[in-house]
Amino acid sequence: MKKSVLLALSSAIYFLPGQLPSPEGALINDNRKPAGTFREGVLTLELEARITKWYPDADGGPSVDVQAFAEIGKRAQIPGPLIRVPAGTAINLSIRNAVPNMTLMVHGLSADSIRVPVNDTQRRTFTLSAPGTYYYWGTTSGRRFGNRLHEDAQLTGAIVVDPRGASFGSVPRDRILMIGMMADTFGSEFQRGDRENLLFVINGRSWPNTERLTYNLSDTIRWRVLNLSADPHPMHLHGTYYSVERTGDATRDSAIAVDERPFVNTLSLLPGKTMMMSWVPEHRGNWLFHCHVPEHFGARGPLGALPTADGHRSHSIANHALQGMSGLVMGVTVLGDDRIAADYSNRRRIRLLVNDNRSSASTHPHYGFALNDNGRELAIDNDVRAGPTITLQRGQPAGITVVNRTDEFTSIHWHGIELESYFDGVAGFSGIEKRLSPVIAPRDSFEARFTPPRAGTFMYHTHVDEARQQRGGLSGMLLVLEPGHPFDAVRDIPILITSPGDLDTAAAHVLMNGRLSPSPLNLQTGVTYRLRFANITVSRPGLQIAMLRDSVLSRWTPVARDGADLPPAQRATTPSRVGVTIGRTADFEITPTEPGEMRIEMQTSGGRVLGQIVVHVRQ
Repeated sequence: MKKSVLLALSSAIYFLPGQLPSPEGALINDNRKPAGTFREGVLTLELEARITKWYPDADGGPSVDVQAFAEIGKRAQIPGPLIRVPAGTAINLSIRNAVPNMTLMVHGLSADSIRVPVNDTQRRTFTLSAPGTYYYWGTTSGRRFGNRLHEDAQLTGAIVVDPRGASFGSVPRDRILMIGMMADTFGSEFQRGDRENLLFVINGRSWPNTERLTYNLSDTIRWRVLNLSADPHPMHLHGTYYSVERTGDATRDSAIAVDERPFVNTLSLLPGKTMMMSWVPEHRGNWLFHCHVPEHFGARGPLGALPTADGHRSHSIANHALQGMSGLVMGVTVLGDDRIAADYSNRRRIRLLVNDNRSSASTHPHYGFALNDNGRELAIDNDVRAGPTITLQRGQPAGITVVNRTDEFTSIHWHGIELESYFDGVAGFSGIEKRLSPVIAPRDSFEARFTPPRAGTFMYHTHVDEARQQRGGLSGMLLVLEPGHPFDAVRDIPILITSPGDLDTAAAHVLMNGRLSPSPLNLQTGVTYRLRFANITVSRPGLQIAMLRDSVLSRWTPVARDGADLPPAQRATTPSRVGVTIGRTADFEITPTEPGEMRIEMQTSGGRVLGQIVVHVRQ
């Protein structure tokens, strides 16, 4: 098995006599207790950067020697000590550098950067005035914030400024979730997924050892989420939506007007960015909040090491929740009683058959979905790397039986659908108490039952060995239509964007509705069409979609996001270029006004074309 880069790093750090890492190791900081001493509106804070042992999986598990912040005289913390004060608080800060042979640069703790030589102490006095979520960070490698990969990547702590009048040290109504990472190389839209060693944590721990949060039905839950890693993270909440109330970074934090707030189940948090989100659970049970990049939450060995081809394989794991995921995953349990007897006796019955597909191989498997709707086979194995579009009706009970005809374990997640936890599709976790959703073993089946409460654009996809099985074709679109409005195959255009199974092809292309070169679209002037986009790639969190005539952007009107209709304030007609991150759906209306040829391009964030659909517009 390949050694983790983190284990290699620990042997590459040299120590002076008397400056060895702390034997007790770093404390895992849940960001609930503020640091320092607060008296009469002044916070006195004495910090130190030192080398310590870090146990990101569990106490007593594999460890690595890293640099971390600590209060002087106390154990180091990962993340660093929390600074949380009421607005207007004056800060008396001292910071000491106990990292051997390294000069420390600290940012975010004053208006200027603080340079601290070895064994030196620097002092600053400043005032925290603007309420919001911020952070401080350090480096001994001289790298920029997003370039810290190894020994200094955990030199980060949260700063929260509460409104004036708040009590210092009182139990907050929100929780602080800090995303951290260590890696062997930088990721990019072309090499992301190819890195051999990668560790992601939330508040210093990797799933399944991240903290489990518990709430009650109808609680208003608020989280401050800080992306202090070098990668973007599309953060997806299962089973419901969340509202983004504030966004910011290390220097600013801005409230979002109520009618402008994103109401989403997935939102991309870029490196160095923060958000305040809120949500109200409507169903009891276990739910996930996780990054939707499979590389960031897929199965890994201790300390982020990838398994070898002959070693541990997550597609042979029956307990997906505990052994098939790691990294950026938070588990939430919602307590209460929402068990209203649902009548599924007259449900629409669908069978979703999971088959091995043509040209499948063990290293790059291909799968095919066959959709059997009330006895009618609607799709068969056609070597297309995407499942058929499933159409349901708002308010109509549905029962979708997933039949696994392959030799691998699998499970299907109904992405964005508000449903009972047991049917959410995370094997070994979805459900409540002892009634947990099972993995779908080879030659077995599982029926998911739900009644869609809203019309919109959703997805379904595997939630086992996601990178491998999604590349093989286990994803599709799910459209929920209003009663009395059947699917219009001419004016309603779903476009599912996925990753090719071949890694060389995936480095430069995406699939559109399961194909590298999809059939052209034929539109007519004066007719309004609805374009439904869904990004379920495994490595394109920065995907951009543009609709052009020659080199000029057309104009379209956004109408829905993540399956939820947009309010009027968010429906302004705009140039037709938009970012659609992994796990997100986005709907737009467009009415062509003149004939000619157009194209819909899938692009990287830098504008490189990954694929296109030709559009013929006729009078």
